[in-house]
Amino acid sequence: MKLAASFTIEYVQCLDTQGEPLGELPALAQQLPELRDLYQRMSYLRVFDAKAIALQRTGKLGTYASALGHEAAHVGIGSAMRPEDCFAPMYREYGAQFYRGVQPREVLMYWGGDERGNQFSGVQHDFSWCVPISTQCLHAAGAAMAFKLRKEPRVAVCVCGDGGTSKADFYGALNIAGAQNLPLVLVIVNNGWAISVPRHMQSGAETLAQKAIAGGLYGVQADGNDLLAVRQVMDAALSKARAGDGGSVVELVTYRLGDHTTADDARRYRPEVEVKDAWAKEPLHRLRQFLSARDAWSEAQESAWLAECGRLVDIEVEAYLALAPPPTSAMFDYLYAELPLDLQTQRAEAIAWSRAN
Repeated sequence: MKLAASFTIEYVQCLDTQGEPLGELPALAQQLPELRDLYQRMSYLRVFDAKAIALQRTGKLGTYASALGHEAAHVGIGSAMRPEDCFAPMYREYGAQFYRGVQPREVLMYWGGDERGNQFSGVQHDFSWCVPISTQCLHAAGAAMAFKLRKEPRVAVCVCGDGGTSKADFYGALNIAGAQNLPLVLVIVNNGWAISVPRHMQSGAETLAQKAIAGGLYGVQADGNDLLAVRQVMDAALSKARAGDGGSVVELVTYRLGDHTTADDARRYRPEVEVKDAWAKEPLHRLRQFLSARDAWSEAQESAWLAECGRLVDIEVEAYLALAPPPTSAMFDYLYAELPLDLQTQRAEAIAWSRAN
C-alpha cells in the first residue's frame, strides 16, 4: 500500500501558565518595551470589558459580547497586522480593533444600537462587526482575491470561533483561498464553547487547524493565552501570505471566561471546576509574570496603570452617554446604497410617527 499524503499540525507555546519560557523564545521576547505596551493594551481591554458589562446590566447598553479571556489572542492579532492589511472581525475582537484605531466609544455605540458605531475610526478598509456566524470569512476571502488581482502585498485576516468552523461560509473561504493561492489568514479563536455547545460536539477533528489541509492551506495551532505564541504564528502566517506563498488557518486555543454575551448564563451549562481551571491559565497573569521577572513591570506600575485604564475608559463611557440618540431614519439609512421603494415608504411612515409621538 502506498501513502498518498501525510500531514502534521504543529502546536506552538512559548510560555507556561506562570510566564516561564518553554525553550527558545521568538525575537519579540527581547523587545520588553513593546511587550509592556502589549500587556497594557490587554489590561485596558479587560477594564473596558468589565465596564461595558456594567453598562449593560444597568440598562445603558444593549446585548454585549465579552472579550474576557481573549485578550492575548485579540491584541496579538491586531499588533501583528500592518495598516494596509484588511481585518474582518466577528463581534468581540475589540483588542485587535483598538490597535487598528477603533475608539472604545464606537464599540459602545454599536452595542447600544447606534449604527454610527459601525462608521468607526482607524483603518477605513476594515470590515464592520459581523454577527452572522462566519460570513466574515467570505468577506475576507473576497478582499484577499482583490489584493492578488491588484498585485498588492496586503493580507486579509478574519476571525471566527470554534463553532464558526462548522459553517459552509468558513469552508467556502478556505477552499477558494487554497484554490487561488490567496493572501488570507483564517484565525480560529477556539474558546471551547459555541454558546452552550462544547468544542467536542462541534467537530470530530483532533484539531480545528487541520481543517486547513482540506483546502490546501497551512494549518497551525497555538496557545491563545500566550501572547508570544500568538504573535509567532501570526507573524509567520502574515509573512507567508504577503510573500505570495498562500494562506493559513491559525487556531488559537483559549477559553471564554465569561458568558457568550450578556444575554447568556454560562452557569447553566458549564461546570464550575472547568471555569476555575481556565482562570489559572488566563493570559494577563502569564505575561505579567514574564515582564516582572525581567524587571519590566512592577506592582506599583500595575496599580497605576489600572487606575489610568479606569480613567480612560470613563472618558469613553461619558462620550458615549453624551451622544444624542440617532434619528428614527437611521434604521433605514444604513441598509442599502439605494433604498428599495417599499422601504422608502416605511421610512417616511416611521419618520412621521416619530414626529407625532
